[in-house]
Amino acid sequence: MPQNFHAVRYFEVGSAEAGQRIDNFLLKILKNVPRSHVYRLLRSGQVRVNKGRIKPTYRLRHGDQVRVPPVRQPEAGEIRPPDALCERLLGRILHEDSDLLVINKPAGLAVHGGSGLKFGLIEAMSFARSDLDFLELAHRLDRGTSGCLVLAKSREALGVLHEGFRSGKHVKLYQALVVGQWQQGEKDVCLALQAQRQRGGERIVEHDAEGRDAISHFRPLRIWPQASLMEVQIGTGRMHQIRVHASECGHPVAGDDKYGDQGAIRRMKAFGLRRMFLHAWRLNLDMNGHVIEVCADLPEELNLVLENIEKAAA
Repeated sequence: MPQNFHAVRYFEVGSAEAGQRIDNFLLKILKNVPRSHVYRLLRSGQVRVNKGRIKPTYRLRHGDQVRVPPVRQPEAGEIRPPDALCERLLGRILHEDSDLLVINKPAGLAVHGGSGLKFGLIEAMSFARSDLDFLELAHRLDRGTSGCLVLAKSREALGVLHEGFRSGKHVKLYQALVVGQWQQGEKDVCLALQAQRQRGGERIVEHDAEGRDAISHFRPLRIWPQASLMEVQIGTGRMHQIRVHASECGHPVAGDDKYGDQGAIRRMKAFGLRRMFLHAWRLNLDMNGHVIEVCADLPEELNLVLENIEKAAA
């Protein structure tokens, strides 16, 4: 487990360290802390020399007093995400305050490790933001889904987020491209869902009257002969909810290899789609009366798919 240093530490530079750059000095004493986080500490002024801010290129002098803030250090040998991934995720933070942060999750990255995965987004962010004593997922997104994902920075904030998602105070809007020409207008889909286990341990979700209630509101944004772009608001957060509800409506999410069909996947590949077209687009979070609005624009690769569909329909 990571070592926790809850107090500021001070180092006096000796003759052996004199002349060394401050960034290299920190990388040595903060073993296994991602380089991206070390440089973040320097840029933010949390590391100080003789009570002053310094640049990463500063060269230490004999007798300098170096202030190092509390940092969680993983133990040697512990599996850690690549620095490039940590840096990439830090660049995708859409909103951050004292209670939470919202990150634009890339498609293809699981939200947590397990089932053969050494790490997921939460493990990578815990390394990248080792200045935080607490960081937990407030909800989940499928591995193939991109967009707004909320992480809580305290146990109290996590409770507020969970309660808001359960009660419907928080609003989650997705954009999904579904296969075929949608002709059902705006539609509420209220189908109970139940997770099942397939052979090999893979989980699927099916409509089951004895399952858990699930509500999705589908609103068409653009309709073409081959596919339709939908806005989907979910009133519940069941596993694979949008994917199963869309499939039950006869219009599976484009690129969905679990609830769609291979013929549709091949047709969508002709428009350049190489992933599932499901994106967590907007979030409205009600944090005890304080409303936070966050938006993650469609990724460029999905916009290109829409442009290709538009050209084909012209």
